[in-house]
Amino acid sequence: TMDKFRMIFQFLQSNQESFMNGICGIMALASAQMYSAFDFNCPCLPGYNAAYSAGILLAPPLVLFLLGLVMNNNVSMLAEEWKRPPGRRAKDPAVLRYMFCSMAQRALIAPVVWVAVTLLDGKCFLCAFCTAVPVTALGNGSLAPGLPAPELARLLARVPCPEIYDGDWLLAREVAVRYLRCISQALGWSFVLLTTLLAFVVRSVRPCFTQVAFLKSKYWSHYIDIERKLFDETCTEHAKAFAKVCIQQFFEAMNHDLELGHTHGTLATAPASAAAPTPPDGAEEEREKLRGITDQGTMNRLLTSWHKCKPPLQLGREEPLLMGNGWAGGGPRPPRKEVATYFSKV
Repeated sequence: TMDKFRMIFQFLQSNQESFMNGICGIMALASAQMYSAFDFNCPCLPGYNAAYSAGILLAPPLVLFLLGLVMNNNVSMLAEEWKRPPGRRAKDPAVLRYMFCSMAQRALIAPVVWVAVTLLDGKCFLCAFCTAVPVTALGNGSLAPGLPAPELARLLARVPCPEIYDGDWLLAREVAVRYLRCISQALGWSFVLLTTLLAFVVRSVRPCFTQVAFLKSKYWSHYIDIERKLFDETCTEHAKAFAKVCIQQFFEAMNHDLELGHTHGTLATAPASAAAPTPPDGAEEEREKLRGITDQGTMNRLLTSWHKCKPPLQLGREEPLLMGNGWAGGGPRPPRKEVATYFSKV
């Protein structure tokens, strides 16, 4: 069972982009299902219809957008790259924009689906704009001018609520509902068309005009992601080796103390013929994984240096030594001078 979970986890790591696309698709379907299960209750009051409808139209998409960003693993990577000190590696704003746009495009799928479904359904639009129905054109225009404005607004605000609507003598409710739902569905299909065209332009046309900049941003975005993963894997491997060697040393020390206590009484009569304890077979291999970092202070300085002053993106150069809170020096290490001394026999 653990092997299956490990294989699934490795597959998701190697196909992170496909996995995130699948998550966004699931969230889009979930948003549509949430709206179908949502019980829309218009307050049918002149001062509250518009506010209630605006909340239903805008609040859930905002929540879905934030959830889409939270479920994206690259959010922390973007924040870390944005806030890190420049050090010896400059920050490229184009790469940061590319990373944010890539995350935002996926996170916007579910909110777009919610807005489109809301407009196509028409209930929210009906509740928001029922007081703006042209009574003179759709109803009994001769009676409308004689009504005070507050009374007319009170009657029209009850159009979404058939059980309490009492203005059929002024405007047939079915006429107003059909009129507003027609406008809402037209806006919904226009919204779907515009978002589809915008997505097509962003995904297909934009790289054609900025191909070089697009390739650079894409490459270094992938590099930052891969570098972070490799650094985490290296730190995990070092932590495992560090813990294993530390535990082995603890058990060896305890074993040595127990042997000294056991042989203390017979030390004067029996000579010590036991050989020195030999390290375990894998101890040397674990020490090699430590890469010379064998104490807490050095490891903390290494992590601080990685955060404050990452190495430059230029291979084939010797890096300066790790000093204090960062990397000492700003360039390659100066060549070592060798001095030869000759002695002659007289």
